[in-house]
Amino acid sequence: MFEEKGWSCSFPEELVGLNLVFACFDVLIAILAFTQLARIRSRNKQLGWTRQKVFHILIGTTNTGYFIYFVLSLVAACRGWLCWSYSCGFVAMAFPRILLFATFLLLLSFWVDLCHQADDEEEEDDEQGFLEALIQNSLNRPRSSPADSRRSCYPFRLIHVGSRQKIVVLVTVLVFLLMMTFAVLIWIGMEENPIDSSTVSRVYVDLFATAILLLGAALACYGLLLCRKMRNVRSERASSEIWKVAGLAIVSVLSFTSSALVALFTDIPVLYHWHELHIDGVYTSLLLILYYFIGSSVPSAFVLWVMRELPPMTIANTQEESTTVTFITDSSAQIRRPQNWTTSASSQNQVSRGSPI
Repeated sequence: MFEEKGWSCSFPEELVGLNLVFACFDVLIAILAFTQLARIRSRNKQLGWTRQKVFHILIGTTNTGYFIYFVLSLVAACRGWLCWSYSCGFVAMAFPRILLFATFLLLLSFWVDLCHQADDEEEEDDEQGFLEALIQNSLNRPRSSPADSRRSCYPFRLIHVGSRQKIVVLVTVLVFLLMMTFAVLIWIGMEENPIDSSTVSRVYVDLFATAILLLGAALACYGLLLCRKMRNVRSERASSEIWKVAGLAIVSVLSFTSSALVALFTDIPVLYHWHELHIDGVYTSLLLILYYFIGSSVPSAFVLWVMRELPPMTIANTQEESTTVTFITDSSAQIRRPQNWTTSASSQNQVSRGSPI
């Protein structure tokens, strides 16, 4: 499977240098994400898995996967690993892309929650504006209980996930299973049979590129909807949130559209696996920058920048009671009480209110 053919690298020098740059940039993003995750956890260990923590671990894992992929691609090209040209390289290429897709699909689910939450509350009370639904905190500070110490030791036991976030998890699992199915077909195609491994890979890349395009369009639509709702709110914080939502929507659309078009109309996504493809150093380098750097690294770095602020320090003996995973907005300096990620079964009339970022 991993037969070696010596150290004669089949990539042009431009691509070797570009891959090293990609690898360095991705490992830098991963280090920043995990470092920030550790800092956030050190400030609010009692709050469980907040929104900031979930996004940081997703982005850190995604860029770690890309770093491993670029390094192994160079090693495989120089050593001539046979497996890398088939299922192994395909899985290494697809896995971090799925994590990136899950990250922004999760962001979309939060935006959908906020839009429908605001609409529902406007129907219940016409006098209650969007500021109350989006910016303010609706939950009173509950008293501490002996369960707090147990929750800090077993943070996953009391996690409840909202219905739309469950859909995100389900879609991510299904996409991962689909990817593994294509990887098995590619592996079977290594033998003498009618299955063409390169064609199977192209089908997967095209399907996934279409999904990325749809995700970018959905983020643009709901981002625009959130911005229109928040424009009616006259506050400094609302203005700040508008810029963050608009920035994320714009970056997502530009990044996902560019990478999806490259995937649909070129062979860049399968470049590292079928070396008989024609490689033009400068032209291929530009397409690689569009697909990997603009399409993956830029949106990941932008999310880290938006969520760069640390939450307020919490005290162990005043930990707040909660039966759901909590969110911490990046504008944490202005909030002293965490918002719930999802409404619990015992408090269905209390809607999660927080920042859209």
